[in-house]
Amino acid sequence: MPSNNKPAEIGGTYDSKFETVAEVLAQSILSGADLGASFSATVAGETVIDIWGGHLDEQKSAPWKEDTIINVYSTTKTMSFLCALILADRGQLDFDNNVAAYWPEFAQNGKAEVKVWHIMDHAAGLSGLDEPTSPADLYNWDKIVTLLAAQAPWWEPGTASGYHAITQGYLIGELVRRISGKSIGQFFRDEIAEPLAADFHIGVPETHFNRIADLIPSENSETSLSGTGEADSIASRTFANPSVNALTSRTTEWRKAEIPAANGHGNARSVARIQAFLACHGKVGDKRLFSAETAQSVMKERISGTDLVLEMPQSFGLGFGLNNPEAPLSPNKNTCFWGGWGGSAIIVDQDARASIAYVMNKMETGLAGDMRSANLVGAFYQALGSAS
Repeated sequence: MPSNNKPAEIGGTYDSKFETVAEVLAQSILSGADLGASFSATVAGETVIDIWGGHLDEQKSAPWKEDTIINVYSTTKTMSFLCALILADRGQLDFDNNVAAYWPEFAQNGKAEVKVWHIMDHAAGLSGLDEPTSPADLYNWDKIVTLLAAQAPWWEPGTASGYHAITQGYLIGELVRRISGKSIGQFFRDEIAEPLAADFHIGVPETHFNRIADLIPSENSETSLSGTGEADSIASRTFANPSVNALTSRTTEWRKAEIPAANGHGNARSVARIQAFLACHGKVGDKRLFSAETAQSVMKERISGTDLVLEMPQSFGLGFGLNNPEAPLSPNKNTCFWGGWGGSAIIVDQDARASIAYVMNKMETGLAGDMRSANLVGAFYQALGSAS
């Protein structure tokens, strides 16, 4: 049942057993770890917690509201994964087929046998570009995909993952366009967002701009992504070209563009609602996005090892990172996740049939979540376990 005893400054509703989760978010805002944020979770397709709090700006002149949305960076990638899963479920896309079967120009420069799953799992060797690009080039879809088609891999495809921070969205998006005839933003809107009444956008119409909160780099975070080590390392080359600056997210050009690895806008409610379908094996209520078999295929490990860009151990299923038993995000095996630069995160737990999402405006260092989301997720699982 919804609780009426919300901590100060926390809006929204939640089943009473999740009151401690609301307290964690309230404390995060009170301590200054968060400025403004939202958190939402579903179980068996039903929203059990949907809360928000804090402010949109450092001056605290405007509150975070129920309909506030924000750029969630790489949490956007998980939406592109669902687009690919839908096409695969319809028999239009085969993850084990060559990318060039759908996109013939992609076969250039030794890429004739790069598989679709290589793109899904950052294993295509295309984490960055050799041809110099400007930030404005990210708004030119045809230019970026033409450069990617001509690019030679930086390592042997399929032998290792190397986080395709920006390029992955164009690669998946071009496959979606070649197969469906629609841009990935339009496909996502037509097949997922609108049918599910989910407030998430890959390419935001200007009519929604008044609801967008600005990302705020914290004193501990950088405004631009960068790699560690030598300038010619794969990590450094990846983040140098194409490069991204956090403050660019506030511009009209960035918001309106379709950059499906990085510029999706939504809130925790919409992220959790959409990913509830993956958590529930493709179906929630009377709506089905894909089969149970397709949903379960995400949890099968495709590649693992030290990621060449993230420079840390990582296992991938289809797109999503897989739960690591040595540092688990969930007590359940069949769990996958991803997160966005600055702190946003989504966890999909098929064993508990749960989706758990966190988005915020105050950025911290890192590409795949931090202790703010970890504390909320931990409180959620503790409450879920004690109630079962």
